[in-house]
Amino acid sequence: MHIYDSVQKTKVPFEPITKGEASIYVCGPTVYDDAHLGHARSSLAFDLLSRTLKALNYKVTMGKNFTDIDDKIIKKVEETGKPMQEITEFYITRYLEEMSALGVQRANIEPKATESLDAIEKMIQTLIDKDMAYVISTGDVYFDTSKDNKYGNISHRVAEDEETQSRVEHTSEKRNPKDFALWKACKGEEDICFNTAFSSGRPGWHIECSAMIEKHFTGNDEYSIDIHGGGADLLFPHHENEAAQSRCATGHELAKYWMHNGFVQIDGEKMSKSLGNSFFLKDALKVYDGEVLRYYLNSVHYRNDFNFNEEDLQTAKKRLDKLYRLKKRVSPGKGSSVNKDFKKALLAAMGDDLNISTALAVIDEMVSTTNDTFDSEAKNKALKKETLANIAFIDTLLGFGGKEPFKYFQIGISQEEKVEIEARIQERTEAKKNKDFSRSDAIRDELIAMGISIMDTADGTVWEKA
Repeated sequence: MHIYDSVQKTKVPFEPITKGEASIYVCGPTVYDDAHLGHARSSLAFDLLSRTLKALNYKVTMGKNFTDIDDKIIKKVEETGKPMQEITEFYITRYLEEMSALGVQRANIEPKATESLDAIEKMIQTLIDKDMAYVISTGDVYFDTSKDNKYGNISHRVAEDEETQSRVEHTSEKRNPKDFALWKACKGEEDICFNTAFSSGRPGWHIECSAMIEKHFTGNDEYSIDIHGGGADLLFPHHENEAAQSRCATGHELAKYWMHNGFVQIDGEKMSKSLGNSFFLKDALKVYDGEVLRYYLNSVHYRNDFNFNEEDLQTAKKRLDKLYRLKKRVSPGKGSSVNKDFKKALLAAMGDDLNISTALAVIDEMVSTTNDTFDSEAKNKALKKETLANIAFIDTLLGFGGKEPFKYFQIGISQEEKVEIEARIQERTEAKKNKDFSRSDAIRDELIAMGISIMDTADGTVWEKA
């Protein structure tokens, strides 16, 4: 397995801390609003990484946090009048439901900031005791970046962003412009705060992930985890600051490798609420099936920026349709063993820093050659079983192809329409039992007029969108 390390800016062989195991931590959402396509892209990228490592026989431990205390959440509390926990639990539940719709496997560890306050306080206190952090008159605690001679090694961007960070977290009591908040003291009676030895307040954003990783992962004397992942926008200052505070608190590096996925754009424009073009995932899922969205969002290499547009999405769906048409051709039935050459080619592609383009090309070739063989050998039972096994492996590795094919081709039919179609099919079945073939044929014609194709099988009548 080779992965692209954002720090070294090159592909490197994956050599985990513990042989045969892989620990991954991905920055999760701040739960004050619905998930958007950017959240989906990051989750899908690291879901592919996890699936690939598992297919390569690594024991994977995945962690993904929820930031459930933050200025944006407090603002939501003020706007809605609802308790903070009610707001955060609502958006956590919705996030998990939407990720499930995309086929994203749940993380093994899903820590929340509010459930990690002891670990956060402990890490901050350690930094204070080492004089690597300091408390100012307001009770805020800042990390002293001058005490970390490696600060900047993660992003290589500190100089160009120093002014921005200084402006965002400005106070005359900061020792250095680059210093960042580890703890924010209460600013008033209405503020949401937690008590610590240094002040009553709440954690800064960066410290949460560092403390959660130290709490939940074992690591070794050199690194806490194997891979730290997230969107490219987190490289600086978030991941830079995480690495610095963890390095100084523990005496070793936070992660051996850093991986970042590209941005999502809508028709070429970087997705941003300030630009008014944020595309909520809940809205996308109302229009498009989760598996189709998964296929489309994963069709571009994870490190590249993704330009979301409906024309490309429809093209991606047609490509996925071909796989399901082949599955329909060999269904129903039970799979045998995956074709060794096919499996090897897929794993070689995904083992090359998740080279999805090559992987999809391998699948396209399998679909094409298999169809060609069936055109001349329609009753090749061994190939049918192998094909079902191949498609099952695709589902395990890439997360698509697992639906019953006729159900897949019902995508786009509303629940109300499905009820009507099923009722007509049942009526047709009864008409056939009663040998009322004229009525049976009439119902078939009605369904065809509705754009529905039906097929009688040994297990009953199945249907799909024509």
